[in-house]
Amino acid sequence: MENNTASSNLVIRKEFTQVIIQLALIGFLLFMAYKIASPFLGLILWGLVLAVALYPLQRKLVNKIGGREGKSATIIVLTGVLLLGVPAVMLGLSTVEYVENGRAALEAGTISIKPPPESVAGIPLIGEKLSSGWNQLSTDLPGWIEAHKSMVRDALKKGLDVLKSTAGGLLMFSVALVIAGIMMAYAQPGSNSVRNIYSRFAGDAEKGDKLYALSIATIRSVAIGVVGVAFIQAVLLGVGFALADIPAPGLLAIVVLIIGILQLPALIITLPVIAYLWWAGDSTLSNVIFTIYLLIAGMADGFLKPMLLGRGVDAPMPVILIGALGGMVSFGLLGLFLGAVLLSLGYVIFMEWVGQNESIKEQPEADTVPDASTDG
Repeated sequence: MENNTASSNLVIRKEFTQVIIQLALIGFLLFMAYKIASPFLGLILWGLVLAVALYPLQRKLVNKIGGREGKSATIIVLTGVLLLGVPAVMLGLSTVEYVENGRAALEAGTISIKPPPESVAGIPLIGEKLSSGWNQLSTDLPGWIEAHKSMVRDALKKGLDVLKSTAGGLLMFSVALVIAGIMMAYAQPGSNSVRNIYSRFAGDAEKGDKLYALSIATIRSVAIGVVGVAFIQAVLLGVGFALADIPAPGLLAIVVLIIGILQLPALIITLPVIAYLWWAGDSTLSNVIFTIYLLIAGMADGFLKPMLLGRGVDAPMPVILIGALGGMVSFGLLGLFLGAVLLSLGYVIFMEWVGQNESIKEQPEADTVPDASTDG
């Protein structure tokens, strides 16, 4: 008997040791795989987000060209790169030209700034300083630049850093678009793998499919309701800036796109532009038309976002919006999608857990039968 017990204990210890070694090897393998993939993790996640957002377009194009997944993905990628690259090159050339013209005009002394209106001095707290600085700009611009040389240098350096960051972001986005094209070309096997992963974590194929569908719908909702709305608003305002002959309309449109993604109101840009329009414009009628247009375009997100954000998603729109904003604050622009997906998944799982408790309470109680032995 004792020999059998000792033998069983030895077998248990061997099995336990084997499990520990296997877990350690799996952990080591996962850690090394993460270390190897970590430099490209951001690009891979961006590619995944773009692939999910663009896949409905991929399916429509596949049906039109005879079911060729690779060809359809190639067309989408090339179109996206052209849509990104051509405006980026044009914007870069126009920015360089605008800066060069400004430098030449400054050296020639041909830049003229109108003096401030009398009402500027009446602005509480800052009116007198603003009017004084404005007056100096209108009468002695070179002197003002010389007196504030360090501030001007810092502003130019920050502007250059922004341009470099924007160029780097466009390059990364283009590479992520290529990765998204590869993912879309092999979408069905990848989709099945992700479904299996969700099912393993959820412990049930039906729940796994539901969470998978929620993740897909949330990514597309954020892509349309946040990025899409910001893009539409940037295009509308960019066209308005160009028609109103506002300086650097393309650069202002990019700024509108960025603050729209950050969920800040576009009026931050449109109101100063309208003020500049009335200060520098000549035709009152055109100023009125452009003012109305810019105000409507600047507030377009107010009625577009409720229509597009959260559509077709089980989680409410405030949950998606809070997740997108919180994720962006924590992890940058990519967190816009990750935060919305994770918070939506958490919300749905939690509400299902709460619903299970309510369903237990709502079950009818079993009919009680009196015990005959207790009858007198």
